Amino acid sequence: MNPFSIALTVRDYELDIQGIVNNAVYQNYLEHARHQYLQHHNIDFSDLTAKGIILVVKKIEMDFKASLRSNEQFKVEVTTVQEGHLKLIFKQKIIRLSDNKVCLTANVMGVCLINGKLVKPDTVAELATIIS
Repeated sequence: MNPFSIALTVRDYELDIQGIVNNAVYQNYLEHARHQYLQHHNIDFSDLTAKGIILVVKKIEMDFKASLRSNEQFKVEVTTVQEGHLKLIFKQKIIRLSDNKVCLTANVMGVCLINGKLVKPDTVAELATIIS
């Protein structure tokens, strides 16, 4: 199965003094892609919150491999896997489009809370059924 992906372009204000994307900005790229991934699966993050279904990041592991620079185009890929009983892992990659170089890999562990209690959505599809 092909991963979900979105294409983005580096903006000048995302750069640090070295002229590369600041390390903290990569988390913004990853989060935006996760939200778009959920939207693609007909799951609206805002609607979840309004219904008391809270998705939270428990842990992020990021492995920086290459830097992005001003105006470079890249894509963020997203897939999900279940880990353990209550965790959903978003496996993400940031890939520079000009040379298909992987710039970052990340594992983002998410958990789901309903009324303050951990619940077990095994997959994004199952999460969609919780919302309905």
